[in-house]
Amino acid sequence: MATDSPDDTIPDAALGTDDQKAPESKLVATKRAWAREGRLLTGAQADSTPAARPRLPPGQRLVTNWPVLDLGILPDVGADDWTLTVDGLVDHPFTWRWADFQDQPAFSDTSDIHCVTSWSRYDNHWRGVSAGHIVALARPQADAAHVLLHSYDGYTTNLSLAAFSAADVLLAATWQGEPLTREHGGPVRLVVPQAYFWKSAKWIRRIQFVNDDTPGFWEVRGYHNEGDPWTEQRYG
Repeated sequence: MATDSPDDTIPDAALGTDDQKAPESKLVATKRAWAREGRLLTGAQADSTPAARPRLPPGQRLVTNWPVLDLGILPDVGADDWTLTVDGLVDHPFTWRWADFQDQPAFSDTSDIHCVTSWSRYDNHWRGVSAGHIVALARPQADAAHVLLHSYDGYTTNLSLAAFSAADVLLAATWQGEPLTREHGGPVRLVVPQAYFWKSAKWIRRIQFVNDDTPGFWEVRGYHNEGDPWTEQRYG
């Protein structure tokens, strides 16, 4: 699902965690209920081998627009104010401003979007910086097995280091040749094509390398920890 983002002025507690239970919005309460009910699950499981699986995962329908989904907070982070911090269990922590991001080797990829709310969109062309490049610069330590992504709206989501390092994962600044719009996570969002889109955090501000797997915003609210669309890992 396209629900992701970052901002130092909006702490994670504003959205609620297991330890700090802020009142939930109607959207969050509805999605939590979906997880309890197993809404949209078909019970079908496609072959998860990339060469053998169908392009459209089970339970998905194809759309040509790009629906906007978020937590009701729309950070206004322009390129002049945007920063990305990469830290945690790494030998080379760093912080980029927009000019630093622009100076990195450009990476382009075309991939499909699969949202947990059952829509998919084909042939999205992204351009930005590959996650593999970030991993190579940061040099994760031996005990770094996972990453926790932080967004400017307080959102978090988790990935294994292997999933984050996949060849098609990137931090995207453009979509279909145009700068990524604010409602879709601009100036920079994560794109993880092999997972439901809630793993592709919008408005990315921090990539934290960690030892223990740390479930993020939707994961602690009943969503699956990994989110493979072809095996319908919608809920945990």
